Amino acid sequence: MQGFRRSLLLAALFALCLFAPAASAAPVGDATAFEGQGMWIYVLAESNGGDVESIAAAAKRRGITTIFMKAGDGTRYWPQFSAGFVDALHAHGIKVCAYSRIFSRRPETEARISARAVRRGADCFVIDAEAEYEGRYRQAKQYVRELRRLVGPDYPLGLTSFPYVDYHPRFPYSVFLGPGGAQFNLPQIYWRAIGDPVEESVTRTYAWNTLYGRPIRPLGQVWMNPPAGQVLQFRELVQTYGSTGLSWWSWQAAGGRALRGVARPLPLVSGLLPLVARPPVLRVGARGDAVRWAQRWLRVRATGRFTAGTARAVRKLQQADGLAVTGTLDPPTWAAITARATSRF
Repeated sequence: MQGFRRSLLLAALFALCLFAPAASAAPVGDATAFEGQGMWIYVLAESNGGDVESIAAAAKRRGITTIFMKAGDGTRYWPQFSAGFVDALHAHGIKVCAYSRIFSRRPETEARISARAVRRGADCFVIDAEAEYEGRYRQAKQYVRELRRLVGPDYPLGLTSFPYVDYHPRFPYSVFLGPGGAQFNLPQIYWRAIGDPVEESVTRTYAWNTLYGRPIRPLGQVWMNPPAGQVLQFRELVQTYGSTGLSWWSWQAAGGRALRGVARPLPLVSGLLPLVARPPVLRVGARGDAVRWAQRWLRVRATGRFTAGTARAVRKLQQADGLAVTGTLDPPTWAAITARATSRF
């Protein structure tokens, strides 16, 4: 009798293993979605009337290879980002990424909303974090930790935020772009809104954002209808700095002359070395997230304040790497820190 019961138990366990649903694998995504040209959609219904076939046709005409569409606002999911929308654009060979604006009040819930879009088939996900996260390092860590738990360590994430790091010294770039964070950096270089010329905007953005060691795939503007020449200049500068992808804000606000600059082919450039962004020089007395980032890799307490103790750690690194011992975070020292950071990502 006991042998009969044991046989039944084994048979039941076998059936359970055979028919039980497999554990869901971590989302895969597609990091190449950050390459080429992308266009952002804020409200689907206000972009070609929400007609996916019309959007796909217009994207093809303009050389758009990825659509970034809003999927969430804080703790609220936007149902416009659906598996059906993703599948329809995939059928036309267009990649689809999701993005959510996050506000720091309930970071773990925000992360769960973000992950919902990933489960709808998004090729990548972009974290849109801005003023609400300034000074909120703890909340940024909570958000990133929970999002990575849900989407896995390798799923392609991007961060889009302020372009001028030095204007936002309390924003936690070092968390969102640090180990376990976003693999891609999408600074919002809206030169017309900022009021700076295209070249100055791009140069300043790259100088500071390069410090974090993540590939830069900038977000430019077609809203405010900049001249086609400015759009082309932006594209050429981004290419010259070595970025192989960029995107535009936004579909529903795009002006006609700006879109001509998006669609026009760029001249082929070969044999030219890319421009190298020259990072800032920081010394005792400097403050901000860039200092905090350096302190992390100098193995001193990350306070965001460049103190005499930080200067001693800088000199120690410079001596170890055979650099000029200046005690300042100068371009060669930043290169050494970036190399250390990149090797740990």
